[in-house]
Amino acid sequence: MNHPASRQTVTVPNLQNLPSAHGLAAADAALARWRHDPHALVQVLRETQAHTAWLPRDLLRHIATALGLTLAHVEGVATFYRFLHTQAVGRTRVLFSDNITDRMLGSEALLARLCAQLGVAPGEVDAQGRFSVDRCSCTGLCDQGPALLVNHHQVVTRLDAARIDALAERLLAGVSPEDWPAEWFRVDDTVHRADVLLNGLPPDVPPLAALLARGPQALLDEVETSGLRGRGGAGFPVARKWRLSAEAPAPDGQRCVVCNADEGEPGTFKDRVLLSRHADALFDGMTLAARAIGAQTGLVYLRGEYRFLLPQLQAALARRRAQGLLGVSVAGVQGFDFDIAIHLGAGAYVCGEESALLESLEGKRGAPRIRPPFPAEYGYLGRPTVVNNVETLVAAAHIAHRGGAWWRGIGTAESTGTKIHSVSGDCERPGLYEYPMGITVAQVLADCGAHHAQAVQVGGPSGRCVPASQFGRAMAFEDLPSAGAFMVFDPSRDLFEVGRHFARFFAHESCGLCTPCRVGTELVVRRLDKLAQARGAGQGSAFDIARLHELDDLLHSGTHCGLGASACNPLRDTLAHFGQAYAQRSTAAHFQPELDLDAELSAARRVTGRQDPGAHLHTEHLA
Repeated sequence: MNHPASRQTVTVPNLQNLPSAHGLAAADAALARWRHDPHALVQVLRETQAHTAWLPRDLLRHIATALGLTLAHVEGVATFYRFLHTQAVGRTRVLFSDNITDRMLGSEALLARLCAQLGVAPGEVDAQGRFSVDRCSCTGLCDQGPALLVNHHQVVTRLDAARIDALAERLLAGVSPEDWPAEWFRVDDTVHRADVLLNGLPPDVPPLAALLARGPQALLDEVETSGLRGRGGAGFPVARKWRLSAEAPAPDGQRCVVCNADEGEPGTFKDRVLLSRHADALFDGMTLAARAIGAQTGLVYLRGEYRFLLPQLQAALARRRAQGLLGVSVAGVQGFDFDIAIHLGAGAYVCGEESALLESLEGKRGAPRIRPPFPAEYGYLGRPTVVNNVETLVAAAHIAHRGGAWWRGIGTAESTGTKIHSVSGDCERPGLYEYPMGITVAQVLADCGAHHAQAVQVGGPSGRCVPASQFGRAMAFEDLPSAGAFMVFDPSRDLFEVGRHFARFFAHESCGLCTPCRVGTELVVRRLDKLAQARGAGQGSAFDIARLHELDDLLHSGTHCGLGASACNPLRDTLAHFGQAYAQRSTAAHFQPELDLDAELSAARRVTGRQDPGAHLHTEHLA
């Protein structure tokens, strides 16, 4: 019904959604820094939020207008990433790392302790808007956990009760994180066994200029001779990827090299140390790859949790530009112009998948692309693009400097060179261990002081759970490939709960693009939650185990990308090797429903006023 003119309604603006002058200034500064490039949308949102704590809708509208984008697109991107907030959060955001190894070190009890002292629940904002406390995925600090993130750019390591109490005291007093003790933010590079990569390049290797002068074909041949395979776990031959990109047509004449530094696999932290200690080797590797394929643009996609590394990485790039190692005619090679920029992720595990990473670099939601075409042929902005991770590019630099035959002489015939393993969990010496490819699980356990392990998760949640009976297996592409994580579980750990924790991780990190992954991962969690509640109550049955096997088959065969396909790997392995942990939760002789179906009808009975036998599913006894 239309209101008369005298009674027209007046829309009162939601002041919480109105951007402040401070917010508009922050957005304009970020837009100017990124030259109003719509492909830098994620960077603009991150940098704006660093000053505003969260992103009101009208601020998103302002950014959308400035970039020539729709509000729907900008809002869709802002709601995709875990570290971007479209609802009010505390001015100081505290996020506890929620990897399984952090939980094993007591992170949940410490989170509860902090929340109790602050008077907030996880996910809630203090009434005065001062702070909020919540969880996030693994922060890449498993060697010095439990750990947490502050405002998505600072890390606090080695948490204990005393540090939590001191943290609560400062939060309640309104002390800025910049004024917290420096010791809290200390991040150690815990290297216990270094080989060629972690020891760095020797001083007598040929300079970069000499390597670039050899020309693209010589570089490609050297990498091919080495037999180097990608260190992200899949093991695709690096020379083949580089050749595909070099030979692919480039409509605008532009090619790209992208470093995947989105080390989001829980339990992995090797790239963090390489970025901290060996950034020049990484940038050498990117520059050599660019020379090999004819690229002009280099991009490092740095995971959001490693924001604290950004200043030193930017300083290294500035120094290299001053030395003539980036920019026009790199190292004096005429016609070879190449530079590197760093983009920050915003908290999305799926962006570790190379095509999702490219979508994020282009200012979009990080949803994996349909392939083919592959990034080597059609990547960043449609240009032929090589995407390699940090360890792979550092290895490529060593190969170019020291020779492909030298690298091939290390490791095994199918898995040449060395591999860095991030060891954490139930061991005396967590940290990094670099070995020639082909080392056994048992050798790593002996070296890290894990004397009574019952299982090791190799390669992170998407890898394999290896029982004690298989500790003689070799970590190499022909046996047990690994992306780098090596999580140790002693006999005190319930492997059912380990599998359940990883299932929750995958359900949370699904991008939601395809139904099997979006729905299937959630169904796995619900089934495991039912079994967890059933222990001792007789509510779990063989039916529940059968449904888990069906979901495992569905996810392995019907998902859009590798996240969904690997989401049930922990479930499959723990069921196969630690079935008793599931069997003791599924003792009922017949299927037991998760819901009390009669109780679910209670609302309908109240509405209709019925309590007769026909209104109940169970009529044997009525109150």
